[in-house]
Amino acid sequence: MSLAVQIRQHGGPEELHIADVSVGEPGPGEIRIRHHAVGLNFIDVYHRTGLYPLSMPAGIGMEGAGIVEAVGEGVTHLKAGDRAAYASNPPGAYCEVRVMPAKTVCRLPDAISFETGAAMMLKGLTAQYLLKKTRPVEGLQPGDHVLFHAAAGGVGLIACQWAKALGLQLIGTAGSDAKCQLALANGAAHAINYQQEDFAARVKEITGGKGVKVVYDSVGKDTWDRSLECLRPFGLMASFGNASGPVAPFAPGSLGAKGSLYVTRQTLFTHIATREATQAMADDLFKVVESGQVKIHIEQRYPLRDVQQAHRDLEARKTTGCTILTLP
Repeated sequence: MSLAVQIRQHGGPEELHIADVSVGEPGPGEIRIRHHAVGLNFIDVYHRTGLYPLSMPAGIGMEGAGIVEAVGEGVTHLKAGDRAAYASNPPGAYCEVRVMPAKTVCRLPDAISFETGAAMMLKGLTAQYLLKKTRPVEGLQPGDHVLFHAAAGGVGLIACQWAKALGLQLIGTAGSDAKCQLALANGAAHAINYQQEDFAARVKEITGGKGVKVVYDSVGKDTWDRSLECLRPFGLMASFGNASGPVAPFAPGSLGAKGSLYVTRQTLFTHIATREATQAMADDLFKVVESGQVKIHIEQRYPLRDVQQAHRDLEARKTTGCTILTLP
């Protein structure tokens, strides 16, 4: 048996229920993993609320780290006893033990703790594909400006550090002066408190009126229109989340009028669709973390039984950096 969080209908944090569930043996292509820690991400809120609907009853949670207890037929890259971490579908990480597909589970280097592994996989792999794969048509070179919304969040703080390591001038936005200072302390070249300043005007000021080559946006509705104003001609608007709500429909012709802009909506799970791609991205993440160029900041820890409060704090923008759920 395993302690696990389940939702029986979409709704608020009160729909997160602790239950005892039975866990069987892994089938072909699967593993059974005992978690030491589990990551908390905004996509978990989307699953809970029904923005990304799930079939009920459902598990929830997309990343974790622990020890592999058993492997199914055909699994060759892992064995029982391995330290491992993952960001993976289907949801169900909020638990002590689970059986899950092995494809996107990676061996965790000894130099990286379970808590760090649980906190960094989804957010770190997201930062990896954004900065390394989601690039404007003219490319990115050292010295180029990029705009990154929610720069003091889990993905944002990793991106700030990684962008600095790549020589990029990252302009971060956040909702308070304290969060702006956190982004600056982690490598952002500039930080804008969007509660007090017009971030589009500040971006134009910082870039000498040119604008940025790319905007990385996980906020959605509240930042979309002004973000388009921040782009230089042929710039890329890279959407990867909807924390403030889905973006409203817009006329494609407006992209031409603003400078022949490009728009893309990215998801991590397209990038980690194969074992080979997942491992290559994870190796890149492990390397930059082990080098010390990127540090994973775990700012909040909640016992699994306090999952409702963890979701309330996440939605209220009370968290910074990474958040994990700890196991009994």
